[in-house]
Amino acid sequence: MRVPLPALLGGSAAALLLLLLRWRRRRGLWRKVAEAQQRQERSLVRMETAVQRFREQNPSVNVVSILSLPLPELSKKLRDGSLPLDHVFYSYVGKAIQITTETNCITEYLQESENQLRKAKLQGSKGLLYGVPVSIKDSIDCQGHDSTMGFIKYLNKPAAEDSVVVQVLRRQGAIPFVKTNVPQSLISYDCNNLIFGQTRNPLLYTRTPGGSSGGEGALIGGGGSILGIGTDVGGSLRFPAAFCGICALKPTGNRLSKRGVQAGVVGQKAVAAAVGPMAKDVESLALCMRALLCEDMFSLDSTVPPLPFNEEVYSSTQPLRIGYYETDFFTMPSPAMRRAVRETKQLLEEAGHTLVPFELTNVDYVIFNFCVRGIFSDGGTSFVEKFNGELEKGGSAMFFWLAKSPQWLKTLLSWIAKPFVPRFSRIIGNTKANTVSDVWSLHHEIEDFCHQFIAQWKKLNLDVMLCPMLGPALHIGYPGKLSVAVSYTMLYNALDFPAGVVPVTTVTDEDEDELKDYKGYYRDWWDRTLAKAFGGNVGMPVAVQCVALPWQEELCLRFMKEVETLALKKNSFV
Repeated sequence: MRVPLPALLGGSAAALLLLLLRWRRRRGLWRKVAEAQQRQERSLVRMETAVQRFREQNPSVNVVSILSLPLPELSKKLRDGSLPLDHVFYSYVGKAIQITTETNCITEYLQESENQLRKAKLQGSKGLLYGVPVSIKDSIDCQGHDSTMGFIKYLNKPAAEDSVVVQVLRRQGAIPFVKTNVPQSLISYDCNNLIFGQTRNPLLYTRTPGGSSGGEGALIGGGGSILGIGTDVGGSLRFPAAFCGICALKPTGNRLSKRGVQAGVVGQKAVAAAVGPMAKDVESLALCMRALLCEDMFSLDSTVPPLPFNEEVYSSTQPLRIGYYETDFFTMPSPAMRRAVRETKQLLEEAGHTLVPFELTNVDYVIFNFCVRGIFSDGGTSFVEKFNGELEKGGSAMFFWLAKSPQWLKTLLSWIAKPFVPRFSRIIGNTKANTVSDVWSLHHEIEDFCHQFIAQWKKLNLDVMLCPMLGPALHIGYPGKLSVAVSYTMLYNALDFPAGVVPVTTVTDEDEDELKDYKGYYRDWWDRTLAKAFGGNVGMPVAVQCVALPWQEELCLRFMKEVETLALKKNSFV
């Protein structure tokens, strides 16, 4: 049958119009990206100009001396007036410019910080963090600034007010001065997005700084910030800290307010998200928690339990009973990870603590049935919707295709893949959409698992737990290929336990040699890829993870402090 010429021309015109509209929309999106990048550049120029002006007016300021002060000492000098606020502020602004030039970690300068600085000088010492410059993760709202999460659609949509955590920081005298980069959607432990680009590790530029609080990790790890605030839904505070050689604390999910903090997947309750601090050392984390756990936090967000910082627990010197394990039997630890736990165990025993083996079971079930299924209980629909209208999908094309596939196809693919790639099969099977009844049953199952884990903990009469932390830092681009390697951190989001990381050693030549025999537990493509990602990291930091029971952040910090002290003492004699 011949198609009439007018109909043919009409169809072609419609297709051409559709292509034209699509081209115009994409061109508009690219224009928004270019404008955002120009704003970022102007913002950094303003930082540089402000620092240059200050240095011309104050040529004798000893910047190196200021930057070398640990936070507790720095904050004491700021409060007693022995160190001028502007000397500290512009020293860190200057260092931050240097680090972002090297790593691309800052997305925006909060220019109002200079007004806050002037007001603070007039009002005098108020708050535990008086005059302390603080960096803030992109996804945490600061009034008048975007919280993009790496999405173009959230550009030019400044927050109407500060998040609660930023409000409390300001009331404690801190000066938020920059926002830092994240991966698109936050559901990644790399740090790259189309708007601001790739952030690099300050210790080795070919390595990722981790994510999703990767900009924070890079800036603090490079010395451009003394204290930062990030978030964690699967390791997003702990990965950057471990990869960049600093410390971080993921508190129990509701110990600090999440009001005004944006999330990659909104509404899911299976895997607990948390807001927490990042810094060079544990004492700085403790100071930050002291400042945040105040009446302002509890009155601004009444859903946060009014639990002030417990000094007695943090400062205790009683010997601890510590559980430990070297592997979760899901992600085979790198030689450096295993050695980090063994050496830390030995140091703790020599210091008079009791170390008790803890047997982990069913971590694979936790990762697939609790975490993957929990976060994507709606079949991944809400996550996929975040990318509607975006120019790219952050390297998640396969997941997008799966999320949009019908249930029967997911079931079929899971069954076909099971004999060949069992882990991939389970991921496919757990991205199916759940009924309300299924979700309620899942939440009940997670509660039961948590109680069983606590029962095992209490049967051994443990105070805290020493665990491996993924490391060293992976090559840039590898986290997107290795989502399964989040097992060591995500377990404690599913349990909602406080967990922190402390760097304890660095990769040795011997570790690198042993890596040649790395096979993994599944010996699949993921294990082979992880072996490559671990390689070539001699000299890079390796951390351990310190864990406590829910709401025991002070005990977790006390344990972290002990580990840090012993590791520093050992390394100073090496």
